Amino acid sequence: MLIHPWDAPRDDDEWQRWLAAHDFGQLAVNGPPGEPPHVQPLHFAYDAERGEAVTHLARPNPLWHAVEANPEVVLSVVDDYVYVPGPWQAEPGTPPEHGVPTSLYASVQLRCRAHVVDDPVQKAALLDRQVGHFQPEGGSAPAAAGEAPYGRLLSGIRGLRLEVTGVRAKFKYAGKRSEAVRERIAAGLADRGGARDAEARAHVLRRQPA
Repeated sequence: MLIHPWDAPRDDDEWQRWLAAHDFGQLAVNGPPGEPPHVQPLHFAYDAERGEAVTHLARPNPLWHAVEANPEVVLSVVDDYVYVPGPWQAEPGTPPEHGVPTSLYASVQLRCRAHVVDDPVQKAALLDRQVGHFQPEGGSAPAAAGEAPYGRLLSGIRGLRLEVTGVRAKFKYAGKRSEAVRERIAAGLADRGGARDAEARAHVLRRQPA
């Protein structure tokens, strides 16, 4: 992923706050020689203090063989993306039809070392961490090895602790464009009101050049 200086996060807090609220991504794992990588969509819970993300998958998932062969993986998250029409990007004094269309988006890629969790007690604790992230209000019984209602289901899954070893983050929101163009993009997103337009507009307004 190409990251220009004007698209880079201002600090770690920026991408960590964004990632905490964007907890569905794709886990990419190198396949055997001659085969393409495995890419698995999944929910996860990221823990900035521990420097890891946790998730789980069904035991029959073919991804496990690849993870065990090479535990160096990438967890990729992309969201708040929109298409920007060319005329919105035309600089003042330039014909609108000469503006260049583009995409705006946020992306965080976590390079991780995957640790497979098979111990029932540890799997139960991992699941409780995930549920605690997605259901802070509670409402579900805790997982416990050998105990109802979830204990008997633990054998059907394997847990994953993804130890973060590197981060690449990008917030591509017209950071190189003039103030006039950024204002036009923000106004266009507000008027269009499509999916993710409000989120993208907030980034455009928030990430004003220093």
